[in-house]
Amino acid sequence: MKLSYLSAVAACLLLGASWGAADSQKPSSPPAHITNGGRIDIIRGFNAELVYVRTAFPMGQNGLKLKNGTISPDAKQLQETISLWGQALKPGDQAQITSVTFIDNRIHFELNGGPIKKKKWYQHIVISGASGDIPLDQGDTTNNIHGTFLDLVFDHYIPQMSVDQLKETLRPVFDFNSKSILEAYLETIPPKAKDAIKKHQVLVGMNREMVIYAKGRPPKKTREKDGEDEYEEWIYGDPPDDVDFVRFMGDYVVRVETMKVTGEKVVRTEKEVDLEPQPTVASGEPAARPPGAPSLRRPGEAPDPSGAPPNASDQPSPVPMGPPGPPGPPGGSGGAPPPQ
Repeated sequence: MKLSYLSAVAACLLLGASWGAADSQKPSSPPAHITNGGRIDIIRGFNAELVYVRTAFPMGQNGLKLKNGTISPDAKQLQETISLWGQALKPGDQAQITSVTFIDNRIHFELNGGPIKKKKWYQHIVISGASGDIPLDQGDTTNNIHGTFLDLVFDHYIPQMSVDQLKETLRPVFDFNSKSILEAYLETIPPKAKDAIKKHQVLVGMNREMVIYAKGRPPKKTREKDGEDEYEEWIYGDPPDDVDFVRFMGDYVVRVETMKVTGEKVVRTEKEVDLEPQPTVASGEPAARPPGAPSLRRPGEAPDPSGAPPNASDQPSPVPMGPPGPPGPPGGSGGAPPPQ
């Protein structure tokens, strides 16, 4: 009797344990779809909000995409796009969110009015006359050089989330907490450069913007040549204080020379901070041209399949023309007389 009782208790315990394991293995329910109220809260929380950008944005109708914390295009493709179309915003710039739109599985944020200018009411007015219709405003109302956009993309649908949760999701691109442009910019650069700027020091490898944040705009500038290489030197300080000579090749510091009060000269040329990605002048393979890119090709002219620019030696040589014939009789068409 006692043995059967113990067996029943053990069976109950095993059954309860199996139920608990089954409950723990149940997949968690997916997040709910965003509601109309959630959309309204996000629009109210983000529309006209001032933010600092943490990455560069290209000009034109390209923009950036953020999905699962990853920004696309990647750093190399973004640099190529900026080289081709220009830069709308750089890291540390302040921008205003001017539109928030919900489209399928993404949220579309327009910055500074978006890449295309919106027309005013008076820009739609057209004056009709004998020469045709003439718009009242004939200015360029197409491109907005400081406008761009960001698409926040989700896997299948936009989930329900609060304004604070969405701000945390956008943190790789937007900084909502910085109180100044300097604070926002410092969050986008390597820690070593960040510490140097706080101490007002210049490191070899910094770019011009970093030097300005660290030391301010230079009171004096000189341009010199070292063999075939041209460089620019920014001079900070005056004797009897320490004097810094910051040498730039292109956009980056390649040499820092400090003349101390004691007469000691300290020269640094070894790279001390590495910035990625480095801008490239040309790549080994030509980048794919996006649709609508400007071209010097004539309408209807087929592109060269080799990708090489046209060469003057490939063009057919002009056929030499002989000397003009004697003039024809008055009223004739001129030229050489017909054969007899």
